[in-house]
Amino acid sequence: MKSTFLHLIQDVASSVQPDSTADNAVHTAYDSLWAGNGIPTQALSGLEQVMLSDEKIFVVLAVVLIIWFGIILLIMRTDRHLKSVERSVEENIKFEKDDL
Repeated sequence: MKSTFLHLIQDVASSVQPDSTADNAVHTAYDSLWAGNGIPTQALSGLEQVMLSDEKIFVVLAVVLIIWFGIILLIMRTDRHLKSVERSVEENIKFEKDDL
């Protein structure tokens, strides 16, 4: 009984292990082993190839740089608008003092 159970476990484990001879095999999600082999696949687009490559540090770097450039542009734009508001307030204060 015990040896039959061990043989059953070994048979299941060998059927679940990926085939090492298939170098060009398309890898899918883990649960596809249980769903069967009828899963449709399609070729990856250029952006997907970049995002799924092994060198993901460049993708992270690009995203972080885009965020920093956006923050810097927002700060510069806000500063420019604040300067114009300060000038208009100073001119209004100066104009009101001259009227008194």
